[in-house]
Amino acid sequence: MPIKRRRLPGYYELVVGTVSRIYDHGAFIKLDEYNGIEAYCPLNEVARSWFRNVRDVLKEGQKAVFKVIRVDRRRGHVDVSLRRVADDERREKMREWKRALHAEKLLELAAAKLNKTLYDAYREAGWKLEDHYKEIYAAFEEAVRRGINVFLDAGVPEEWAKVLYKLAKEHIELPEIKLSGVFTLQSYDKKGVLTIKEVLTKAFEMARNYPIKNIKIYTVGAPRYRIDLVANDPKIALHALQTIVNKVTEEATKKGCKVSFEKLRSKS
Repeated sequence: MPIKRRRLPGYYELVVGTVSRIYDHGAFIKLDEYNGIEAYCPLNEVARSWFRNVRDVLKEGQKAVFKVIRVDRRRGHVDVSLRRVADDERREKMREWKRALHAEKLLELAAAKLNKTLYDAYREAGWKLEDHYKEIYAAFEEAVRRGINVFLDAGVPEEWAKVLYKLAKEHIELPEIKLSGVFTLQSYDKKGVLTIKEVLTKAFEMARNYPIKNIKIYTVGAPRYRIDLVANDPKIALHALQTIVNKVTEEATKKGCKVSFEKLRSKS
């Protein structure tokens, strides 16, 4: 399980827990990210809607996302709530949890290659990456995009950086984002078709300056021309698309064309 540096969670923190024991007055939850320490979920914090029995909502062995509502650091007692976790919070926390598990597996593989322990991997690399990039898995993704310096810049020793970078390239598949839009281009001179082709060709050539995976510009029925752009980095994709739109608008206006652009719903 992903190792936290703190012994106890913070107030209102979202935590992943496994239901260990259920009683009429509530349930005890093992906090997976905190070495399995037990937290308590009171009866009135189990669900928003009415229920007859705690077991109608929770089952022993069930894994769920809870929100920390009380922390007694002196006694080591933690109370959590299930009903106060919103659906979007639950989805985002589970996504974060799965990414943390994947990152830990890569740290474990690196530790084995260097004859170190998993704790060594966190102490010498993982927590440095977490401090620098907010999330360990995000650092692995960034390394695939930008190279080994992502690890070195975070203060990771070179021997770890080399192994982690190799593992990142082997095991990390970057998410893709697809941006699409439609240009409406109209030219009223005799060489209208050639003029529009020239404008779109310049935009296509400009796109090559960006680290994008694929770009297509094609007609969907004159005077409408669609652009599809695929990249691994949302910021790069958005910047590339905006630059292309600006270039097409500028060139088309220079050549006396009427131009407009409609961005379509993105897909990732």
